Amino acid sequence: MKILYLTVSVGGGHLKAAEAIMEEFQNKYPDSEHLIVDVLKYINPVLDKLVVGGYLGTIKKTPQLYRMLYEHSETGDNIYDFSNRVSHLLSSKIKDLMDEFKPDVIVCTHPFSMQLISRFKSKSRTKVPIVVILTDFIVHSFWLYDFVDAYVVAHEYMKIDMIRRGIESDRVFAYGIPVSPKFNIKNDRKKLMDEFGLEQGKHTALIMGGSLGYGKMNSSFKILSESKKDLQIIAITGRNQRQEQKFKRVANQSNKTMKVISYTDRVAEYMDVSDFIVTKPGGMTIAESLVKGLPMFIISPIPGQEEENAQFLLNIGCAARIWNHSNFDILLKETLENPLRLRHMKEMSSFLAKPYASENIIALIENLI
Repeated sequence: MKILYLTVSVGGGHLKAAEAIMEEFQNKYPDSEHLIVDVLKYINPVLDKLVVGGYLGTIKKTPQLYRMLYEHSETGDNIYDFSNRVSHLLSSKIKDLMDEFKPDVIVCTHPFSMQLISRFKSKSRTKVPIVVILTDFIVHSFWLYDFVDAYVVAHEYMKIDMIRRGIESDRVFAYGIPVSPKFNIKNDRKKLMDEFGLEQGKHTALIMGGSLGYGKMNSSFKILSESKKDLQIIAITGRNQRQEQKFKRVANQSNKTMKVISYTDRVAEYMDVSDFIVTKPGGMTIAESLVKGLPMFIISPIPGQEEENAQFLLNIGCAARIWNHSNFDILLKETLENPLRLRHMKEMSSFLAKPYASENIIALIENLI
């Protein structure tokens, strides 16, 4: 069995979704062949730098402009038509990849890669099934395209929305965003806390800022370090070395137990020793947190899809929004000292969690092939 994954490296979630499916596939079928391709890099590295660089620059420097473009792309035809034309022009570039790898199925984890392969399929009449994984908790019109055999969405409410938008119900599967099998392992909390040098009986805060380095993670970390609550803090800074050094300086001046960690493959274990997470509402981080049953405190959502992710989480009851960092300590008190609210957040997280998304996606692919 040969699986081709098409993605775009804008944020880490799209790639991690593909890797999660691949990991589960390799566990079940050791002889299966897998290829993950960043379609923009594959087609043209210069175009990749322009598109990704433009995206990152817009959300960091002019987030209101990005919000306007996002909202217009949902309701207006011009941006959608432009993206459609670009996909049509570039789709022929995929032919060499298809001819060389000869996949049995194609899995797309980004809307642009989906548009490209959909256009290619319409022109080439290939019979290879296309499975699309939506990596957010809301539906956007950019994901809705022809020649897609199956859509996998994060929850049942998204499926209802997809059907309302004209997608046949038998093409939509509410299996969830796939996460690494590591997140399904129930680790021994006490043993891990001893290993990580954490104290039993204290609330443990986990703070993560996403792969793009966007948001007010610095402010959140500083306020947590100065909080009157008896907390211990784990901060994962990823590959952001500047942020890591800033956090370590703050940690050295704090009387709290604080662990500052750069890039790590042990996020699942750090979640197991945490009581709540402070994070941007990226789709993959949300999915991982839900599987671990973590209440979420949302900071600095990217305008557009992450704002809508945040609103969904607030409405469903598994998250609280940090609007004003000066009131963060009060919000912590209102939440952590209210057993009813905290229990409800945990229960709703577990209700939304889809720990077996990858396994169900593999069963879906087996049926399509």
